[in-house]
Amino acid sequence: MAASAGPEIERLISLLSKLPGLGPRSARRSALALLKRRDQLLVPLADALAEAAAKVKVCATCGSLDTQDPCAICADNGRDGALICVVEEVGALWAMERASAFRGRYHVLGGLLSALDGVGPDALRVNGLVSRASDGAVREVILALPATVDGQTTAHYLADRLANAGVSVTMLARGVPVGGELDWLDDGTIAQAMRARRPA
Repeated sequence: MAASAGPEIERLISLLSKLPGLGPRSARRSALALLKRRDQLLVPLADALAEAAAKVKVCATCGSLDTQDPCAICADNGRDGALICVVEEVGALWAMERASAFRGRYHVLGGLLSALDGVGPDALRVNGLVSRASDGAVREVILALPATVDGQTTAHYLADRLANAGVSVTMLARGVPVGGELDWLDDGTIAQAMRARRPA
């Protein structure tokens, strides 16, 4: 960074560069855009960040983020409490909600098991899930975890932990995406789609 930028700008760039998808160059461009449009972007963003820091909390039931605890989804009596969809992070929950394909409740693990990163079961919200699934009101737990090595390892671990909970444990189907062409898909996706085929 140029010496003439000043410590405030350098701090802004340094913090922005820690966000996912923003490296040092993208952070500099973002900082410049914010500073150029101070009244339209920078000040409203600063206010929104301060408000989020003060009001947003983690739902004690499912682990989602909301301004209330329990969150709006857990507090919604119109949702099916017998279904729990397990996701890695809140972003996956938001994706599920955008699809409008699920009307049950969620459980956010807070990550995935990873021997390489030193993430074990105690670092995740596994005990809370087992407790929720064992309360008698839940009939199915859907594991909506990534199709990665860590995602599959976590799914198998959770299936083992839920084996005595008296619930059905299912996983999301994997395979050819809607609108996907076979010659553009990777070998693993095609192989999984072949294994998960169903009657036409």
